[in-house]
Amino acid sequence: MGIEEKLPSGVLLTTVEKLAGYARKVSVWPATFGLACCAIELMATGGPRHDLARFGMERASNTPRQADLMIVAGRVSQKMAPVLRQIYDQMSEPKWVISMGVCASSGGMFNNYAIVQGVDHIVPVDIYLPGCPPRPEMLLDAIVKLHDKIQNMKLGANREKEITELEEARLRRLPLLPHLRAEAESRPERVEGGHK
Repeated sequence: MGIEEKLPSGVLLTTVEKLAGYARKVSVWPATFGLACCAIELMATGGPRHDLARFGMERASNTPRQADLMIVAGRVSQKMAPVLRQIYDQMSEPKWVISMGVCASSGGMFNNYAIVQGVDHIVPVDIYLPGCPPRPEMLLDAIVKLHDKIQNMKLGANREKEITELEEARLRRLPLLPHLRAEAESRPERVEGGHK
């Protein structure tokens, strides 16, 4: 029997982390950075059919100081990269980034010197959204996943502990190639004419 059963009805119990996570989740304001055809799908997401307003995100900020989510939609040229970084630096903390489309995520079909091969070379990315261009429904799904990430984000010393645990878990993972190499070495060797 917990304390919640002894309290009168109408009393809500939660932690500060969950309350702060909920407040951050429902007050995300995007700074759109539309650079190519993905920006058309981003605009369609704000329209009445897909209704970005249901998340409270219909207010696209005119200034980065009032935004905490950057949606990079389209290819990023080398000339545009410093501008993108400057806008990201001016955004208020905590801030998040969605890389929308294959061009923003990995350079896409533009494998040349003029296009940045992934916006993660310029700013840290929280959600990668594939597609050429991704549909508005896919962007809404990415936003829901980002909201879940924001809701469950730890605070203070717990945040540092969570980051350390995640980094250690990634370091403990075995790389794929040595694993495949060990598996291949455990199989019987083939010689001409059959098994050894």
